[in-house]
Amino acid sequence: MQQPTPSLSSDREFVSWLQQQQISLAFTTYQTSWLCLLGTNPETGQFSAFQRQFNRAMGLYCTPERLYVSSKYQIWQLDNVLPPRQFYQGYDRLYVPRIGYTTGDLDVHDLVIDSTGRPIFISSLLNCLATLSSRHSCQPLWKPPFISKVINEDRCHLNGLAMRGEKPGYVTACSQSDVIDGWRDHRREGGIVIDIESNEIILSGLSMPHSPRWYQDKLWLLNSGKGEFGYVDLSAGKFEPITFCPGYARGLTFWKNHAIIGLSKPRTGDGTFSGLELDERLAEKNAEPRCGLLIIDLNTGTTLHWLRIDGLIEELYDVGVLPGVNRPMALGFQTPEIEKLITLEPLASSKPV
Repeated sequence: MQQPTPSLSSDREFVSWLQQQQISLAFTTYQTSWLCLLGTNPETGQFSAFQRQFNRAMGLYCTPERLYVSSKYQIWQLDNVLPPRQFYQGYDRLYVPRIGYTTGDLDVHDLVIDSTGRPIFISSLLNCLATLSSRHSCQPLWKPPFISKVINEDRCHLNGLAMRGEKPGYVTACSQSDVIDGWRDHRREGGIVIDIESNEIILSGLSMPHSPRWYQDKLWLLNSGKGEFGYVDLSAGKFEPITFCPGYARGLTFWKNHAIIGLSKPRTGDGTFSGLELDERLAEKNAEPRCGLLIIDLNTGTTLHWLRIDGLIEELYDVGVLPGVNRPMALGFQTPEIEKLITLEPLASSKPV
């Protein structure tokens, strides 16, 4: 059954900005287990918001023709089945779940695709970088030097992965702890960035960093516990914030000279987001934390556009951009559509094989 649409509000130019840029956005929220697709409806000139359920949706990798989404115990590949200039119920992209990889609950966070087309992901549970295995839950590829062994104990809360070129370049972790759940004791200033190739910690003193990304020859990241977005000065080993984010920032992608950042409200119950400097900075600015998206100018750090999400969704994990896509949708598993919709490749030959 199609889930109710969350309440969206934005600045007056957000919709027209999406139309001018000819892009759509995607984001995941494990709190409500949704993959959300945000485009524009040409008939109404308003947002077109579409969501499908993927249990604890987190890691997201986007191209115009394919999406990868990590869920609680699987990684899904969704492919667009619409040829150019064809529509399905008014949508110009129809993403269909085609391949599912069963991994077990590895607590998969950031997810990327390397130059060979294989998914590579962060397993926070195992404290390692991994890829898929045809026989097992995964194939571990790398672990931080301070982690003594690959074991199902979330010790340092390894979470973010940045590609540099076509291979993994950098990761973020919330601490250097080598005991189960030890990272929670270092949330305010234990965060680090590790260079995978050199196996060295190149930056420390961060607060729950997330979403490292290599873009325009810079390593960008979200210093989430302080509400900061900025870049790493690699020569000085220093983090340079360029803007403050009014929420727990997590999920980062880029389009031209813009950063697109996901925001979450504080999580209630387990205290993960509480007691951080972010709380103090919000209080200083007389601001309440919000859930939504920010569009940031990379030159000035100015927020050009914003989107607030109210209702069922209070936390986002990852965000992605879909170039050349106006109004996307996806098939889910709980409607007859996925049973009845059949699409075919062109006939390969007129002669029987």
